[in-house]
Amino acid sequence: MASLRFKQVDVFTKVPFQGNPVAVVIGAEGLDTGAMQRIANWTNLSETTFLLKSAVADYKLRIFTPRMELPFAGHPTIGSAYAAFESGFIARKGKFTQECGAGVLDLLTEEGRIFVKGPAGQIEPVEPIPGIDAVAPRNVHIGPVWTVAEMRDARALAALRPDMGRLADWTNKVGAGGVTLFAPSDDCVAEIQVRSFAPAHGIPEDPVCGSGNISVAAYLRHTGNPLFRSSYVARQGAQCGRDGRVFMRVEGEAIWLGGDAVTCVDGTIGA
Repeated sequence: MASLRFKQVDVFTKVPFQGNPVAVVIGAEGLDTGAMQRIANWTNLSETTFLLKSAVADYKLRIFTPRMELPFAGHPTIGSAYAAFESGFIARKGKFTQECGAGVLDLLTEEGRIFVKGPAGQIEPVEPIPGIDAVAPRNVHIGPVWTVAEMRDARALAALRPDMGRLADWTNKVGAGGVTLFAPSDDCVAEIQVRSFAPAHGIPEDPVCGSGNISVAAYLRHTGNPLFRSSYVARQGAQCGRDGRVFMRVEGEAIWLGGDAVTCVDGTIGA
């Protein structure tokens, strides 16, 4: 494998090692799917991405967990856009587009923060989550599928210790990639607290999950939950030793996910 540019970007934070890292391989046209999956398995992060040229957007992005390719994911999208700018893969601009498995997505930058317009979601009821005292679960389809439900308060959410084997079996049964839970925040930093679990994908807990937060926003709007706002901040990651901030905006049918990013590793892979 030829030497390729590589960055590890921490997303939903301005402080290194406080957000959710994504590995980004830049200019990966020479890699086939098998090689991409092997690299993603090797990095052992929740997602690894590959920046490619596109005929229909500013760039193409392929996104892999350690076990499989995803059509879309939030924090890898924001981190990869940040890497694309920083590396010069594309020129910095206020509005740009990304081709991925979920289609061509709109992105924008505002005061250094990157926002992506999430794919349109479909929402359907689902059976209660075993072993978790959460109300009104729904499956939210935005490319990945998250089961979203509300915990009674932030303390109950923080104390949750799911049985990962049981949760993996259940998410496979109901056709979800994982479970994202939320509760009203008990601090002045954010309006809601969030946790995301995807053990069936080899990710027991995702530190700060973009697609999970898009799914929560879609759930709040769809159910008329009192926590719904046209813009709000979510906090996620404390149970993983992180402190991520996710900036959500809802404009009609559009849901925008926003966050900061910072590069922690900058170099090359391969030989």
